[in-house]
Amino acid sequence: MFGPARAWTPVAATLVLGGWGANQFTPLSVVYRSAEGWTTLTVIAMFTVYLIGLVPGLLLGDRAADRFGRRRVVRLALALTVVSSLLLAAAVVSPGAVYMSRLLTGVGVGIIVSAGGVWLQGVAGGIGVDRAVRLAVYAVGAGFAFGPLAAGAMAEWLPAPMVLPCLVHGGLSLLVLVATRGVPDIAPRRGPIGSATGGRRDADRWSVVRHPRFVGVVLPASPAIFAAVTVSYVVLPPLVIDRVHGYEPLFSGLVAAVTLSVGLAVQPLAVRIDRPGTARATLLAMSTVVVGLLVGAIAVELVSPLLVLAAAVVLGAGYGLTLESGLTEIERLASPGARPTASALFQGVAHSGFLAPLLLAISATSLSYPTLLAGLAAVGLVCLAIAATFSYRHDTAMRGAQPWAE
Repeated sequence: MFGPARAWTPVAATLVLGGWGANQFTPLSVVYRSAEGWTTLTVIAMFTVYLIGLVPGLLLGDRAADRFGRRRVVRLALALTVVSSLLLAAAVVSPGAVYMSRLLTGVGVGIIVSAGGVWLQGVAGGIGVDRAVRLAVYAVGAGFAFGPLAAGAMAEWLPAPMVLPCLVHGGLSLLVLVATRGVPDIAPRRGPIGSATGGRRDADRWSVVRHPRFVGVVLPASPAIFAAVTVSYVVLPPLVIDRVHGYEPLFSGLVAAVTLSVGLAVQPLAVRIDRPGTARATLLAMSTVVVGLLVGAIAVELVSPLLVLAAAVVLGAGYGLTLESGLTEIERLASPGARPTASALFQGVAHSGFLAPLLLAISATSLSYPTLLAGLAAVGLVCLAIAATFSYRHDTAMRGAQPWAE
C-alpha cells in the first residue's frame, strides 16, 4: 500500500500515459501514410474516430467512478489504452484495427482525464487542492506532448517503426496498472440514483449549464482549444512533409510536441492575465488562435516547415491560454460539487475542435488549404466577437462575485 506522500505518483503516471496514448498516432500516421499509401482523408478519419469515444468517456467517466470507485474505473480505462496500443501495432497486418484502436483510446483517455483527475486530487491532498488540480492538468499535458515526440523518435531511428512505439506505450501502461493496485480509493460515493440526496446532487451538477456567462463566453471559446492543436499537428505537417524528406515521423512528432509543450508552458500566464469581471484572458486566447491559423495559412502557401513550427508555437499558446482561461471561469462559476460535470462538459465541447481537420479535408476538394485556414480564422473571429459582446453585457455583475455561492 502506498503511503500518503507517494500515493499520487502512480495516478499522475496514469494521466501521463493516457495523454501519451492519445497522441502517439500522430507521428505513426506519417509512417502508415508512406508505407501503406493511406490517403489524407483516411488518416484524418482515423483521428476523428477518437472523438467518438472521447466525449462519452469525458461525460460519463466521473459518474461511473462515483458509483464503482475511482480506482476500479480508472484502472479499467488504463487497461483499455493497453488494448488500443496493441490494436494499433496490429494495424501492420490489419489496417482496419486502427479504427478500433482510436475508438478505445478515446474512451480510455476520456475516463482517465475526467475520473483520474479527481482521483489524483483525492490522493494528493498533502500537496494542497490547488496544486493537485494543476498537477492533473500538467500530467495530462505532459503525456500529450511527450507521447508524439517519443513515438516519432522511435519510428525514426529504431526498427519496426509501426510496432515498437505501440509496444513501449503498452508495456509502460501495464507497469503503471500494476502500480495503481495499492493506491487508495478515497473518493466519496454518491447516494443511489433517484434518492433525494442523489437528486439534489444531480441538480447541483448541472446548475452551471444555465449560467449565461458559461453559455455565452466559455462555450463559444472552447472549440478553439483542440481546433488549434489538431490544425497544428494533424493538418499542417503533411502539407509541407516533402520538404523534410527522411525525417517525416520525427518532424510530425516534433510539431505535436512543440504545440503541446508551449500550451502547457503558457497556462500560468492565463492565470496572471485573468481578472474577475472581465473576459480578457479568454479574448486574448481566442485572438492568439486566430493569429496562429493565419500563420499556418502562410506556412502552407509557402510550403515552409519552419513557418509550420512557428505556427505550432502560436497555436500551442492559443491552446494553452484558451484551456486555462476556460478552467478558471469554471472555478469561478461552478460550485465545488458541480465542477467535475462542468469541466467534463467544457472538455466535451472543446474536443469538438477535433472535427476541424476532417472538415478541412472534405472542403479541400474545392478550396485550397491556405484559403480554408484563413476561413477558419474568420470563423474564430466570429466566435471572438460573440464572446466579447456577451462578456461586455455580463461582466459588471460578475465583479468580485462567486455565482455558485449565491
